[in-house]
Amino acid sequence: MMTDPIADLLNRIRNALMARHKTTEVPYSKIREEIVRILKEEGYLLGYSLVEQHPVNLIRVILKYQHDSSPVITKLRRISKPGRRVYEGCSGIPSVLGGMGINIVSTSKGVMTGKAARDQGFGGEILCEIY
Repeated sequence: MMTDPIADLLNRIRNALMARHKTTEVPYSKIREEIVRILKEEGYLLGYSLVEQHPVNLIRVILKYQHDSSPVITKLRRISKPGRRVYEGCSGIPSVLGGMGINIVSTSKGVMTGKAARDQGFGGEILCEIY
C-alpha cells in the first residue's frame, strides 16, 4: 500500500530523468494530474497524456531535456509529508531560488503554483518545490 502518492510521482519522475528516459508512467489520481499539468504549464515537462487501462488508469509523462541532454528539472523536493504537514498563509509562501523555481500549493481553490497562490491571496499546504 502506498502512503504518499505525491512522493511516488516525484520519485518516478526523478528516476526516469536520471535514467534519461523519454517518458514515464504513474498511476492516475486527480492530485497527480494537477501537479503534472502545472509542471507542463511552467515548462518543466514536454507534456502528458492519460492512458486508460484496466484496472488502473495511467498518466504518461513526457520528460523534457536541454540541448546538452541534461534534464530541465534539477531538483524535486517534497515539502509537506504525511508525518509533518506544512501549511502557510498567502504571505508565508516562500519563493524558490529567488523566483527561479516553483513550489506547488494545494489551496481551497485547487492546486496551483506558490506565485499564483500569493497573487490571489490564498494560503494552503505546500506540496513540493521544483527547480
